[in-house]
Amino acid sequence: MQAPDISVQLYRDVTEWAWGTPSWVHSVADVGTNAGLLLFAVLFVAGWWRARSRDARSMGLALAAPFAMVAAYLVSEVSKDFLREERPCRAVAGAVHIAACPSPGDWSFPSNHATIAAASAAVLVVVWRALAPLVLPLAALMAFSRVFVGVHYPHDVAAGFCVGVVVAPLVALVVVRLAEPVVDFLRGFPAGAVVLGARPAVAGAPAGGLRGVGAVRAQAPVPAGAAGVTRVDGRRVPDAAVTMPDVMGGVRGVGGVGGGRGVGGGAGGAVGRHHRPGT
Repeated sequence: MQAPDISVQLYRDVTEWAWGTPSWVHSVADVGTNAGLLLFAVLFVAGWWRARSRDARSMGLALAAPFAMVAAYLVSEVSKDFLREERPCRAVAGAVHIAACPSPGDWSFPSNHATIAAASAAVLVVVWRALAPLVLPLAALMAFSRVFVGVHYPHDVAAGFCVGVVVAPLVALVVVRLAEPVVDFLRGFPAGAVVLGARPAVAGAPAGGLRGVGAVRAQAPVPAGAAGVTRVDGRRVPDAAVTMPDVMGGVRGVGGVGGGRGVGGGAGGAVGRHHRPGT
């Protein structure tokens, strides 16, 4: 594969500018272009630890993140072997580079470093959205550093970045569908609870899932005529509040014989509690 002329010229411009920076900048760039990957590894561990106190899907995503990053890397590596673009530090005449030029056969397009950095950042955003302001600029900086130290063309890192941000999140969202039920199952065992965290308590239920004293119970509707409760005009009224049968043969209560309609009844009905006709 032949590098585009515009990318070759950009490579020259960036590397010549980088060569003129102070020596300590060279050292930081040479070390940082690889050390930055370690920071992503630390963030993967932090994401797993955070997910221990969350639901099974959150833990499934945290576990899927490294596998998604590896999947993106494999796509990049297979593409390298197929396309076989020579490194610019060997292909560009008079090229200056801060980092050592990789050995022949270590192809340039796309950039594995850019792919890994972008994949790690993208999948970490899926796992832990609040990390976006940190990991996305870090991934872009790492991708640029590969041009800065002289081992990649700009189009190499651009392509690697695109591979990472597309492949890794898609793989993570597929893997989590398989991982979520497994996580939930393993959390039922003591060893699984240690590694993956305990199952979150259900809101409104006491610890352990038992209905103890003070547990909230859903109140089912009480049908009309149930013991202790009578419906009056669509309202539930305790039996104690309903007119009791009169010993003299008066009101029978709610809907009783004798034409009375109980409390607040219609024409001919009794009014009030223990009301005697004629009093």
